Amino acid sequence: MDKKDRISQFIQSFLPERTAFLEEIRKEALSEAVPILREETAALLRVCLKTKKKPKILELGTAVGYSALVMMDALGGEGEIVTVENFPPRIEKAKQNFGASPYQDKITLLEGDGSRILEELLEKKEQFSFVFLDAAKAQYPLWLPSILKLLSPGGILFCDNILQGELLLESRFYLERRQRTIHKRMREFLRLLQREESLETSILPIGDGVSLSIKKL
Repeated sequence: MDKKDRISQFIQSFLPERTAFLEEIRKEALSEAVPILREETAALLRVCLKTKKKPKILELGTAVGYSALVMMDALGGEGEIVTVENFPPRIEKAKQNFGASPYQDKITLLEGDGSRILEELLEKKEQFSFVFLDAAKAQYPLWLPSILKLLSPGGILFCDNILQGELLLESRFYLERRQRTIHKRMREFLRLLQREESLETSILPIGDGVSLSIKKL
């Protein structure tokens, strides 16, 4: 076990236990190799959510619904989530998990291409006080302008897996060809976050990397 794994394991030893329902979803997702929130990342997400009263949350990247349910659990059901997913097998599993939860009336699952759905939300003049981004990484730079318009002043943009398991630390010349596009797009996204005048951003080496941005008032 390397130092990073030891630190992660140490931090996790202090975290509160998950509910039986969330633990069941987590174990099933891990057994099927579905990427989900790391526990130390989930803990930070919970803290950030506590700064918002009854937030309206936009989640890009539902997967099997674990992160949406973690957020609702953190809020005690106070708030609402609009979550977006494009992969049919995960959509069906997310629907099952939401339906079995006490929060199904608080979560709206939108199915389809993220770019199209963002445009539809903009047309409706929707506003969100919290955006959780963990979807197709190559789309992040393309989605950012729309996300900024949808994020209300004082709102939080929380992006997970931002360092791609330390992949971004490497030179692209050492990467396999299939990894280079994501490497390029994610570095571009981080530069955009840091240069965006409407945001105050911090990049944190928690889990697989997190960026935390607040939209200025």
